[in-house]
Amino acid sequence: MVQHRDFRKLYFTRLAGQASDGMFQMALASYVFFAPERQADAGAAAAALATLLLPYTFVGPFAGVFLDRWRRRQVLVRANLVRAVLVGIVAMLAWSGATGAPLFIAALVAISINRFYLTALGASLPHVVERDELIMANSVSATSGTMASLAGGGLGLALHQGMRGGHGTDAALILAAACGYLCSALLARRIQRDLLGPHGKIPAMSAGQALRGVASGLLDGGRHVWARPMARNSLGVMAAQRFCYGTGTIATLLLYRNYFNDPAHGTDSAMRGLGLVFGAAGAGFFVAAMITPPITQRIGKPAWIVCALSAAAVFGFALAAPYEPPPLVLGAFLLGTAAQSVKLCVDTIVQESVEDAFRGRVFALYDMLFNSAFVAAAAVASLVMPESGKSYALLSAVSVGYAVTAVLFLRCALKHPAPAQAPSAAILQTP
Repeated sequence: MVQHRDFRKLYFTRLAGQASDGMFQMALASYVFFAPERQADAGAAAAALATLLLPYTFVGPFAGVFLDRWRRRQVLVRANLVRAVLVGIVAMLAWSGATGAPLFIAALVAISINRFYLTALGASLPHVVERDELIMANSVSATSGTMASLAGGGLGLALHQGMRGGHGTDAALILAAACGYLCSALLARRIQRDLLGPHGKIPAMSAGQALRGVASGLLDGGRHVWARPMARNSLGVMAAQRFCYGTGTIATLLLYRNYFNDPAHGTDSAMRGLGLVFGAAGAGFFVAAMITPPITQRIGKPAWIVCALSAAAVFGFALAAPYEPPPLVLGAFLLGTAAQSVKLCVDTIVQESVEDAFRGRVFALYDMLFNSAFVAAAAVASLVMPESGKSYALLSAVSVGYAVTAVLFLRCALKHPAPAQAPSAAILQTP
């Protein structure tokens, strides 16, 4: 796989872009959420996460429809350039100490543009590797991208701790992220213009026509997935798993912000603790990338999904229940391993099950489910989670959710086994 030159180009484009995402999100969270003078309860955490994720949900359908018509290499270049400009504006607003609508609007638009970028990466991957390499390519690309994002956030956290803090520090880190997006755009320019598809004649359309095509495009993508039971059921599993994982994420934010640390004494300790948790989750993502390809070759992707969800149900409860930092960090590692294992399998099942002409629209639906589930988790948490983040009832409900999802998917997989052959390799147009 790494011997494919074009895969390496796409891979380094992803790393630069997602590392910048991590630094931008860390600096923005520090500026908005971890300021000691600002309130941080479940409602505030839910609102902040919904603000970050809802653009992904609403822009996703547009990204899919356009990506089936636009050259994906051009999307990678131009999306990064636009993001660099917008994030630069956010940096200037943060430098001035602004916290109003202009700051959030610029951040929301930048995050929305990111949806085109990530969707283009997912739809492009089958064009730079052979079909039998997709599971490994997904493991390496998606997991490395996630780890790059965590590394970018970790680097930003380390720089934040080493500098004097304040909104000036946050603004400098946001500006560094803007420079990272410029680097990602330059890396994307090295890819051949037409390599990443879509192949065939690209229809010319006005903006109005394209907008009118969004609804019909989503319907086409939905019908395409619905006719493929394994892909359909896998998307359902991802949504359920994301809901459970999102609930745990919000609880962890509140635990470190309000339960393990006293906000009145500053939030640096909370940020360091969260950095350790997210680093452990990143290590879990890496382990998942290493073990998922050989395991799925032996037992298959559906069986590995069931195993990962079952492990999350057991270890997620056992390690979170003490409500102490050390077992919580270990739990973050194991849940990260389980979550990424499920995602890698679902990514590959969807890629193998749908035709290239529908990939953009199908992955748009994927993104809608992925982010809507997290937003739904935030909404539920805002209603039932205490300000401290400690709730045995909610912890039990999340563990049961993992277990029920595993059982239901097992039944569906037994009823609708994966087809022996994926779509024809001819549609993948690999080099």
